[in-house]
Amino acid sequence: MDLETTGLDPERDVILSIGWVAMDGMHIDLATADQRLVRADCPVPEQSAVIHRITDRKAAGGTTVDSALDALFEALQGRILVAHHAALELGFLEEACHRLYGVRPPLPVVDTLRLAERQLRRAGRPIPVDSMRLHTLRTRYNLPQYRAHDALFDALAAGELFAALVSRFSPEAKVPLERVLFRPGWFW
Repeated sequence: MDLETTGLDPERDVILSIGWVAMDGMHIDLATADQRLVRADCPVPEQSAVIHRITDRKAAGGTTVDSALDALFEALQGRILVAHHAALELGFLEEACHRLYGVRPPLPVVDTLRLAERQLRRAGRPIPVDSMRLHTLRTRYNLPQYRAHDALFDALAAGELFAALVSRFSPEAKVPLERVLFRPGWFW
């Protein structure tokens, strides 16, 4: 799953797009790929629009955030969310749910950034600045490059990175979930 937003602050900024694709084990099911453009209730900042190419006009044609979240949560039923830099994605999902429903859903998450960081630390390798970006890590794992900052492409990119990381972590692609689940504030 991936989000595109008007900025980086979940309390001030809003979700503009949600993209997702389901995985069964290490297999990505492209038939489940979906993306929802979300109608913004505020102007899209220029610096944000330059990054993800969602303009005021484009955002005006989107659906409501509650409709987009309903579709996402339906797709997530019985699944674990996989995201890159999950703390940011969770912050926006939790804030949107808090605004709409008065609750912050307890979502189980696998963070590909944390998995990659963990692998580098265990290997005793340094972690250079900016080396943990999704597209930088995809290059390290010989994965194809996609257009960045598009929620659907980034969701697919995170899923592929997850599969590559797990294959390095466990060649049999069998990793106990308690070893990869992440929630902000959890320490492993």
